[in-house]
Order: sequence, then C-alpha cells, then structure tokens
Amino acid sequence: MTPAPAHVHVIGAGLAGLSAAMQLLDRGVRVTVHEAGPAAGGRCRSYFDRELGCRLDNGNHLLLSGNRDAYAFLDRIGTRDTMAGPGAPVFPFMDLATGERWTVRPSQGRLPWWLFSRSRRVPGARLREFLPVLLLRRRGADATVAGILRPGELYRRLLEPLAIAALNTPPDTASATLLGAVMDESLALGGAACVPAYPRDGLSESFIDPAVAWLISRGADVLLGHRIGNLGFAAGRVTAIGDRPVASDEAVIIAAPASVAAALVPDLLVPDRFEAILNVHFRCDADPGEAGFTGLIGGTAEWVFVKPGVVSVTISAGNRRVDAPAAELAAEVWHDVRAVLRLPDAMPAWRVVKEKRATFAATPDQDRRRPAARTRWPNLALAGDWTATGLPATIEGAIRSGCNAASALLAA
Repeated sequence: MTPAPAHVHVIGAGLAGLSAAMQLLDRGVRVTVHEAGPAAGGRCRSYFDRELGCRLDNGNHLLLSGNRDAYAFLDRIGTRDTMAGPGAPVFPFMDLATGERWTVRPSQGRLPWWLFSRSRRVPGARLREFLPVLLLRRRGADATVAGILRPGELYRRLLEPLAIAALNTPPDTASATLLGAVMDESLALGGAACVPAYPRDGLSESFIDPAVAWLISRGADVLLGHRIGNLGFAAGRVTAIGDRPVASDEAVIIAAPASVAAALVPDLLVPDRFEAILNVHFRCDADPGEAGFTGLIGGTAEWVFVKPGVVSVTISAGNRRVDAPAAELAAEVWHDVRAVLRLPDAMPAWRVVKEKRATFAATPDQDRRRPAARTRWPNLALAGDWTATGLPATIEGAIRSGCNAASALLAA
C-alpha cells in the first residue's frame, strides 16, 4: 500500500479542485493549487459586467437542502448564511400558454401526501403519473428519462423542467439513472430535502472567495494564471508536473475540465459530448415573489431568477439555441420574462452569456465514459463533475468529486 502523500498538487481551482484541497488540508496534507485562469471558480463564479454596470453570476445555480456535500462545503468555510431562498420547499411555476400559475409544495416527510392536495401539486396531474418516478434507477443503464416517465401534466409541468435543469440534457436522450440519483437525494426524501436556496450576493461571494481565503489561511498555495501543460509518467506513477519533478511523497489531482484531463493523461476515457447553457441577464428591478425564482412552462427559458437590480434567465440543454443571434434570444426571453413578472413591454439593457460546453451530455453512453477518481497511477486522482460521481454535472457533483479524489489518495 502506498502511504498517504505529504504534498498534493491540485490542477484546477473550480469547485472540484477547491473541495479536494480543503479535504486534504483537513487531513494535514500540504496543498498547492494550480489554476490556469486569472481567477478561481471555473464555471461557478461571479464577475463585474461593465456593459450592465453590475455583478453577475456566470450561471444560475439552485441548491437543495438535500445537497449534503455542498452544504458541508459552505459550513466548512462559514458561508451557509449567505444563501437566500424561501426557507421551505416552494417551487412557483407559470404556464405561458394558459397563464396559469401554481406552486408545488412538497410535504416535509418521506410520505408524499402533498400529491393528494390540489393546492400543493401540479394542476391537472394524476397520481399514476408519479409512480414511474420510483422506477428511474431500476430500468437499466440505457433507459432515458422520456422513455420511462409517462406523458401528462405532471411530466410537462414539473418533471420535465426539473430533469432539464438537473441534467442539462433533453429528456429524450437524458439518462434515467442520473435523474433517479437526483430524485433519491431530494424528492424521494420529502420536502425537508427539497428546500431551494441560491447565493444572496453571488457565487463567488458564497462559494469561491471564502474557500480560497480558507485555503490560504491554512497554508495552501493558490497559484492563479499558472497553466500546467503536461505531466510526466514513469515507473507506474506521475513523476513531473510541468517542468517540476514530483517527489515520491507527492501526488496530483486533476480537477480541470474533461478535455484538459484527457490531454494530460495517456489513454484517459472521458465524456466527449457536451450541452450548452445560455443565460440572459436584464438590468431591471422586479418582485422576487415568495421564492425568488419561477419555473416557466412552454417558453424559451425554463427558470427566471430575480435579484436586486437584475433578472436572470437560464436556458438549459441549450444546444438547440446556442447559435441563435444574441439579440433574437434576448427578445424572445424578454417576452416570457415580462409575462411572468408583469413588467413593461420595453426591454431594458441585457446581456446574453453562452457556455457552449457547459456540462457533459448526461446521456447513458456519456455516463459510461466518466472515469473514477482513482487511476492506475497511485499518486494521481481525478476530480470534476464529469467524473463518476453518480450524479449529473451539478454543484453537488463537483464538490463530491473533489472529496472522492482526496479520499482516493488518502486511502491509496
């Protein structure tokens, strides 16, 4: 058995890399984080947009109270109280075609008695539509979401938008197993695991800046603008990181995107198909309502988030619209936004942000390409939401992957 390393180089300062580094430091391991970009955070960060004159998150992310690893991360860096939300399992929706509005309110315990209450469930949904949800992880690794869930109002008005948001993949190709994993850690546990929350000020303020400060205060080196172009391998282990030798008591965690990991590690199988996420931000004020967000049915976008001075909209599984002109997208989305938030016709200042390779496509075949944290080199581990966490590419999955990578090295 290889002894636990004394020093670990973590390549990548996104949530996966930060999570791994924190786990290692807690176990007394010296850590150096190498980040190619000018700032930490990867796809989970905030920035100042000069065109709109305000700070924006580079994506809209919703945590659920059942995301145990994400909340453990926040508790470790002391930022749980920076999360906002309704404080209860509340999910408002609007059907843009009919104008109907409703709020899904799961009951606290595991017994889903809320399904029997018309004031808490999806209008027009039938109980029998819910039963296939229990079979999502029991129909085999090749099953798709649309292939298992029954068409009907429950599917159209709740399960489909939740699946698209969680998997960032169209339901007709998305993995039922991955959606089942999300359901097992949220809706299947009852409303107590389904309380939504989002950063009150920004992703960087809640997740990234405090994590980097936590690492530095405990002796970690966090090197920004420090790209690692290659790794050296010999005698069954990693022997160099860039032009620096890796000592016998050192190890490496690659917590960079899948394409970067594949370029650094020989013969590494990784996901190679991706889905886009499009975010449209409008500089305006609006009533946040009870939850601070609303799900849209039958529109261009799936979710509208309201923060002070900014309304942000997410279009998941965005490959279908990623090449559309930005002005066209903004006009389409504003039509939906003003309807749900009851805003004037005139469109305010806007910004469209396209992430063309936001997440791996959460299909059965791509899920099979996800590597484990442990590799055939005892001093090399992998982290990232694209690794085999059992979850889709989410904040929870990214943080869990970092914990998995650190544990793989510590238990080597």
